[in-house]
Amino acid sequence: MSEWITTRCTAFAGSRCIASGELGSVALAVKKMVDQRGQEPVLVFDDSTSALIELDLRGTAGDVTRRLEQAAEPAGAASSVRPALTGAHRGPGRPRLGVVAREVTLLPRHWDWLASQPGGASVALRKLVEEARRSNAGKDRVRQAQEAGYRFMSAIAGHQSGFEEATRALFAGNAARFEELVPAWPADVRHQAKKVVAAAFEPQ
Repeated sequence: MSEWITTRCTAFAGSRCIASGELGSVALAVKKMVDQRGQEPVLVFDDSTSALIELDLRGTAGDVTRRLEQAAEPAGAASSVRPALTGAHRGPGRPRLGVVAREVTLLPRHWDWLASQPGGASVALRKLVEEARRSNAGKDRVRQAQEAGYRFMSAIAGHQSGFEEATRALFAGNAARFEELVPAWPADVRHQAKKVVAAAFEPQ
């Protein structure tokens, strides 16, 4: 099954959580609810980023599932041809590492320094990126949790009492103040918000 179909997400109808789990099953739960209750607005959030996921609910449940699978095919196609997965024979030489070529813009002195490094510019850049990822892992985790929390709260709790102060507490890393401000929010919204922002308040 595609990683897209198994993306973890949570669906809300208003301030009520109606489904949580893998996207494939959540989409079917949303489809069933909409068919039974009409066009009640539903928001589906990616659990990792709180990005909104748009669902095409036309047709049958099978139609919904097929569209999700078709949307995932381009990503799946790229991985399906990797030799490690297909067993395809490759000649001698360096193994493929899933390298993606993209444009990088640097000053001449940067290129000169990279060119002088063992293995050349590409190897040096990879080492620099990996080192930065390790050294900034804690800060990155906090930043991503703050962004996900703000994205979720803005979409569903922007009208709730204490929203602006809760947002300030989130970006200030003030867990105690955040906890003081959200109890009045609807239970499902409060639960999801606290889950999404949890990493923002963890020690780095």
